[in-house]
Amino acid sequence: MTRDYSKFLPFDAKNGTPTRQFTILETLGWQPYFAQQISVDELAATPPVRIVEVHRNALHIIGDNIDQTIPPLPDVTVGDWLLLNSANPHSSRALERKSLVKRRAPGTDRQIQLIAANIDTAFIVSSCNQDFNVARLERYIALALEAEITPVIVLTKADLATATQAYIEEAKAISELVPVIALDARGDEPTGKLAQWCKPGKTVAFLGSSGVGKSTLTNALIGTRSIATQAIREDDDKGRHTTTRRHLHIVPGGCLVLDTPGMRELQLTDAASGIEDLFADLHELSTRCRFNDCQHREEPGCAILAAIEDGTINEGRLARWRKLMAEDAFNSSSLAERKSKDKQLGKMIRQFKKQNRK
Repeated sequence: MTRDYSKFLPFDAKNGTPTRQFTILETLGWQPYFAQQISVDELAATPPVRIVEVHRNALHIIGDNIDQTIPPLPDVTVGDWLLLNSANPHSSRALERKSLVKRRAPGTDRQIQLIAANIDTAFIVSSCNQDFNVARLERYIALALEAEITPVIVLTKADLATATQAYIEEAKAISELVPVIALDARGDEPTGKLAQWCKPGKTVAFLGSSGVGKSTLTNALIGTRSIATQAIREDDDKGRHTTTRRHLHIVPGGCLVLDTPGMRELQLTDAASGIEDLFADLHELSTRCRFNDCQHREEPGCAILAAIEDGTINEGRLARWRKLMAEDAFNSSSLAERKSKDKQLGKMIRQFKKQNRK
């Protein structure tokens, strides 16, 4: 006999609508993936909490009857789940993540910057104006695909553009894997058009440049105007920074939404599979090249160059693929080399201390 477990689920498996009232933890995005990482004893002794905001010297956490700040912990970010040790918060344990958005931090030391954890859907936001940039959208999509996050392109200011359909078609051409939604970020459109991804217990994030409407979209989903917004500059359609830190907001009766500051620089690292998924057509063609180490520049028997010559592939797309692959390889190898050097240095220090004790 097949058992019906639907009554135990917080939502209808077919349409995602709630079948019972969510617990606090479920509202915060608690899922079986996290529950299976802990024992019943751990659950009682160290209750799970989610990081909803990261300050310079504190973490804002929320859980069941818990809403407080604790001292910062290493290698955690907004969206992470912790098992809170109330007596000694520094000993709180971070649970394994479902997903992680990260980038190479600005600067020359090739550090990794953690952006957000445990995101289900990334709304990659761009405006229907001079801000629209295919290469930038591809970067965000590769970032999301690498993290196994569902990417959705959201085109704002569609009500102000004179050629909205042209922007939509150009965005759709980026990847068949990525839906494209055009809307007016003000009013009721975001709630309706983004509803299928904003179900209760899900966590979504708005990613994109400053001034494209991320905070306006967040306000629309929350149903308030609590997050400050600013207009773009009229001379070049560039945005001004409004959001200064990443913050998870709870949508009443719905999802959690992450509003993020605009990122002027998005350097990819450890994103090879995300780039491969985004440029699946080029990757598949490259397997047909005569030489395994083909650079797709002037080698005989290059399937990609043949596709460019017959118009199947756009040369600009090939150039962007090369650039992202080279950038990711450089950043990833640099990080690996640095970790190796740090490990060797640590070994030398331990040997030195051991010799001194003798």
